[in-house]
Amino acid sequence: MAESWSDLKIPDADFNVNALHSALDARRAERGMTWKAVAREIDLADDHYSIHPISASTISGLKNKRWGVEGDGVLQMLLWLDRTPESFVPGHPGAMHPEARLPQVRSHQVLRFDVPSIYSRLDVLRNARGLSWKQVAAEIGGLCNAEKLKNLDKQQRTSFPYVMRLARWLQCPAVALTHMADR
Repeated sequence: MAESWSDLKIPDADFNVNALHSALDARRAERGMTWKAVAREIDLADDHYSIHPISASTISGLKNKRWGVEGDGVLQMLLWLDRTPESFVPGHPGAMHPEARLPQVRSHQVLRFDVPSIYSRLDVLRNARGLSWKQVAAEIGGLCNAEKLKNLDKQQRTSFPYVMRLARWLQCPAVALTHMADR
């Protein structure tokens, strides 16, 4: 039996966007696909059904990114690869953990980050620990600051690797910060 998520020693490492690009590129090459075909397949629907279709240039451009990659788009890429977000965090012990597995998505659904819920979870833990938003931001690190955290309740989107830092601070798998939405 897998150990409990709360018992895992999560490393202070960020989601590796370049490794995501490499995995996508390897799958693309293995299947003899163009980036445009990959984008179509990741969207799982014609563009007129998809709220935010993923462009081929967004996917192929990941090789030049480190921060600020749109979170919901990365979730769709991870679903296509059948990989967890944690599998792209070097040394993450939860990469293959059952709790980290992304759910099956039906054709009329899309997996998205539930940003207002992320804010609520952060605020509950912040209050329970008696911390200010500034202290929480310092513990999360990276490009995180108190204002960005306080404004999460007004946001609908988040990005990688930022969201993985939030999951680490909340001591939960990234999938726990998502919800299914209708397309």
